Amino acid sequence: MKRLSLLFLKFSAWLVAVLKPLGFWGAGVLAMLDSSTLPVPMDLIISGYVWADHRHFYLYAIMAAVGSSIGGLLPFFLGRAGGELFLLKRIDRERFEKMRDRFERQEFVAVFVPSMMPPPTPWKLFVFGAGVFEMRLRSFLLAVFLGRLVRFTAEALLVIRYGPQIVTMIHELARQHLSALLIGIGIIFAVLIIIALRKSMPNWKGKKESLDAKN
Repeated sequence: MKRLSLLFLKFSAWLVAVLKPLGFWGAGVLAMLDSSTLPVPMDLIISGYVWADHRHFYLYAIMAAVGSSIGGLLPFFLGRAGGELFLLKRIDRERFEKMRDRFERQEFVAVFVPSMMPPPTPWKLFVFGAGVFEMRLRSFLLAVFLGRLVRFTAEALLVIRYGPQIVTMIHELARQHLSALLIGIGIIFAVLIIIALRKSMPNWKGKKESLDAKN
């Protein structure tokens, strides 16, 4: 197992060395691989690109966001193809339907917020869930693109201001406070669901009153 991990790390390092000279095109390809199959230290790579080329920081952020959106289609379609059966083997139908209802109320935010978060946020889990609950493809791509664009742009600006070491500090803080990070994401979702429900209440009451009047 250790040998496989070592070979995997060596292959990742070789791949980064091959693609990094391609500039922002390389950033896009590496982001696509990172989101689909092969874990790549994207934040460190983007910080290296930006530190070497301050003027074009936005190009690296945009291309990495595009690559993440395209690469994310693999776990998304895996979730859509067989994720429902996978979940139903572990939870009952009633709980599954409740999870689907919660996701559908705020599906965009359910992908957008994790896409902004640094590692070790379990991003692929949210993407897989988006496929399972049949999120609209256009909304999925837009949520991932905007979330990743916010993340990489913010990191690029921090690197320009404080240097590449700021990215390592952010990752370390995220690892030390992963539980708090996940709880924060959960609170954001809960608040947005409550807001959505309150907004829908007047329409529901209006429809009920009109039906009562007709009867």
